Amino acid sequence: MQQNGGYILKIKTCKVCKEKYEPSRTRQVVCSPMCGIEYAKKQKNAQERITIAAQRTIYLKAKESIKSRSDWAAEAQQSFNAFIRERDKHLPCISCGRFHNGQWHAGHYRTVGAHPELRYSELNCSKQCSVCNNHKHGNIVDYRINLSKKIGVDKLEWLEGNHEPKKYSIDELKEIKQYYKNKLKELKDGRSG
Repeated sequence: MQQNGGYILKIKTCKVCKEKYEPSRTRQVVCSPMCGIEYAKKQKNAQERITIAAQRTIYLKAKESIKSRSDWAAEAQQSFNAFIRERDKHLPCISCGRFHNGQWHAGHYRTVGAHPELRYSELNCSKQCSVCNNHKHGNIVDYRINLSKKIGVDKLEWLEGNHEPKKYSIDELKEIKQYYKNKLKELKDGRSG
């Protein structure tokens, strides 16, 4: 310890090289001018990272604030579809019963266009191959047969019944998106754990 202007300065550890040193000033944090230059560079880089992170946060908030309801619906649908594909990961295509290495979809039994109120219904959606979903327009006859086996006749009849029209608010779509992101994470964590 040394005395400097009435203050007793304690031995410190340099913030850069981690060596012990006797400071000559009370707020000194490095042992030498070389360490001082290195410390200044690190501080500048840290400040730039903070600035970039702050700019990114501002950008993302601005981007989020201009999203339309249809943008939120698309994001909620992506989250929902990812969950369905993971949930049915080990099942064959609901329509044709095949396993293959091609693209898999989350195919809706009652279409999103005709029945938007069932868009996020887990009963209404199953893993489906792209051939059945796109090229065979859902391969709906085989879909119905296999869906009946999967969920039962009562639930199938409920799906085929009348449902009250639904127009989701942005807040509801945000909740749906987050809900299915969480369910997907839980499903993956449960399989890996």
